[in-house]
Amino acid sequence: MDFAEITTQPIDIATVARRVVPPDCGVTVTLDGYPRRFTREKATGQIRETRYLIYEAYEPMAIREMRKIAEQAKKAFAISSVGIVHRIGRVEIGQTSVVISVAAPHRAEAFAACEWLIKELKRTVPIWKKEVYGTGEAWSEGETD
Repeated sequence: MDFAEITTQPIDIATVARRVVPPDCGVTVTLDGYPRRFTREKATGQIRETRYLIYEAYEPMAIREMRKIAEQAKKAFAISSVGIVHRIGRVEIGQTSVVISVAAPHRAEAFAACEWLIKELKRTVPIWKKEVYGTGEAWSEGETD
């Protein structure tokens, strides 16, 4: 039931969430990540207005790494299945760029695993984000420890 995908098309959140539902689980936690209009620059604290984002990926490695973090999550948390879908290309403000769904017998483990998965995805998966502003553009760094 686990899956990891890259797409250029809009992501249907409900479809991703329902794909991870096994009969032994009682909860699915789903993260819907999307671009926000205003971003604070880490270095200066300046707030910039974002017009849209552009995501690029090294797809074979990105999928492999998404599968890897899904397996790691299953070993670290009491969860049954994981689905991760990330969009690449131009993504407008408010459009879904990433969905992570985690099915588990109980909600606490599903929430914890979902939080861990998004941090690991940003830290390790080769997907790059360019933020386009009215005054220019910049590649955004992923999360680090």
